[in-house]
Amino acid sequence: MAGRPSREPGRFAPGRFGDRRRRRIGLLGGSFNPAHHGHAHVARAALRSLRLDQVWLMVSPGNPLKPARGMAPFAERLESARRVADGVRVIATDIEAKLGSRYTHRTLELLRQRFPRTEFVLILGADNLTQLPRWRRWRQMTHHTPLAVLPRPGYSRAALRGRAASAMRHRRRRATSLLASRETAGAPWCFVPAAERAISATQIRAASRG
Repeated sequence: MAGRPSREPGRFAPGRFGDRRRRRIGLLGGSFNPAHHGHAHVARAALRSLRLDQVWLMVSPGNPLKPARGMAPFAERLESARRVADGVRVIATDIEAKLGSRYTHRTLELLRQRFPRTEFVLILGADNLTQLPRWRRWRQMTHHTPLAVLPRPGYSRAALRGRAASAMRHRRRRATSLLASRETAGAPWCFVPAAERAISATQIRAASRG
């Protein structure tokens, strides 16, 4: 799947103004500085385990928790995400920039307004689950949006014992049943069983400088 971009890259991409199709979409957000085959691996694992229609690689215009120094221009990061997407089931998108949002909770609100019949699942690596309490309005966000966590080397055990996992412990479900039912007390979340990939964007940038 990775490295085989669609011949029609805009055909399956989400439009800023939305639509009323009924779908299950996984949102894998990040800086993608640059994107790499680890992102493609996460997207494929989520597609398979959660029975999704698509995964959107949602390239952030600027992560409030990351320094601007060392961040490649947005166009370069978007292009790197397109190279690891297939353009059909895994889509690289600049929709967050088009929506004018830099905070995930706000992005999700806007997406639900524009795609009212779409079920969105927020996909995180275990490293981001440990950082989730630093995100703006994270409790509100996870109350309304199902969450799928993928393993990351060195982070998975700590993440599952961390503050966010503890706060959501009563809503944890199996990956295969994440979207089967919704709870009145908040959206469910799951830990997706998948192989761990140690590659990171930091390693790629370091190698390119070397």
